[in-house]
Amino acid sequence: MHGRVSSKTATAMIRMDLASLHQELVNSSDLLIVQDLDGVCMPLVKDPLTRRLPADYVHAAARLRGSFSVLTNGEHEGHRGVNRLVEKALGDPSIARNQGLYLPGLAAGGVQLQDEFGHLTHPGVSDAEMSFLASVPKRMNALMRALLPSAMPELADQDLNAEIDQAILDTQVSPTINLNSLFSRIPSDVNGQRALQSMLEALMQQLMAMAVAEGLQESFFLHVAPNLGRDSSGTELLKPSTPGDVGSTDIQFMLRGAIKEAGLLVLINRHIAARTGTAPLGEDFNVRTAPQDLESLLALCKQRISPEQMPQLVGIGDTVTSTENSSGDGWLRGGSDRGFLTLLQELGRCFQRPNRVVIVDSSGGEIDRPSLADDSLTGISDPDDPLQFDVCFPGGPDQYVAWFVAFARARSEAGATT
Repeated sequence: MHGRVSSKTATAMIRMDLASLHQELVNSSDLLIVQDLDGVCMPLVKDPLTRRLPADYVHAAARLRGSFSVLTNGEHEGHRGVNRLVEKALGDPSIARNQGLYLPGLAAGGVQLQDEFGHLTHPGVSDAEMSFLASVPKRMNALMRALLPSAMPELADQDLNAEIDQAILDTQVSPTINLNSLFSRIPSDVNGQRALQSMLEALMQQLMAMAVAEGLQESFFLHVAPNLGRDSSGTELLKPSTPGDVGSTDIQFMLRGAIKEAGLLVLINRHIAARTGTAPLGEDFNVRTAPQDLESLLALCKQRISPEQMPQLVGIGDTVTSTENSSGDGWLRGGSDRGFLTLLQELGRCFQRPNRVVIVDSSGGEIDRPSLADDSLTGISDPDDPLQFDVCFPGGPDQYVAWFVAFARARSEAGATT
């Protein structure tokens, strides 16, 4: 069932084919699909402003209303938000709001909640935190102007300005610096790429110090994407560039608590409340008040959610990493989707539900990522990995969207309502 493994790599451990997954989910009586966005339903790109969503995907998600939520580290709103992609896909900004075609769920790691009509809230976030976040893009700009010339002295002033503008993603609650465009200038220079990663890490630590100086020492954390997991203090580990894999490309300045594992519980709680009228974790439960480690999240579910309330869960992501420790002792496991997929898997075991973990190959986009094309999970998983994939989409977002559209149509025609 788990496939053949070697001492260094894990062969793709695929338990179901796509047709079997389709049939199982069409017939599921209580289903909640929790899906990442970038790299799953649209290819990874160097400039997020060039992303596109297929219109048939948007309509398919609407057909699954009540059974589908997004969980992303991107954001719903703003000029870089996914809502703009939905509106472009439909050709008229008013259609999504009038017909309820926005993608419901959690963004910014879990602090930005939206329904299908685009009604947006930030549960548990203070005015002081929002005010500081509003200042972060300008602070990022000033710090990049101070630090980038040393890392890339060859950049002329005009190029420097253009690169800084492209690197800073001025989102509302998770401002980010993205190195993809800078990396593309030095595609084979691993040392140069590592120097940029070090610069970015130092820059973001300065931002954290500024927050502490303003009395917000418990408000924020740095999300590194992709990463190599967390150290003993909970700090996410940067993934250094290597030949054929650029490693960490982004660091997001995020609100503490904005982790997908906690977001998964928020979505489960809301799903149960919509079905039964009662929220087992409380009406005001949010990621800022949720536990932050997998064991505590599992314990909370077992304590507060009865087995008959728990839906079948399907988690769909693309960013999962595993790299052998340089000491040769064990593996460094990370990736922004690993946590919520692992929790989803463990909830299936605890509640005896046929939960499904689905991985989409995002290596075909503009960003260097490990691939599933050779049926190997090198750079993604390892022989001892507790996270097991039930299904993979080696054809990437195009293959996934085609499957998703057909599945949504079949489930809708079958009359499923949850």
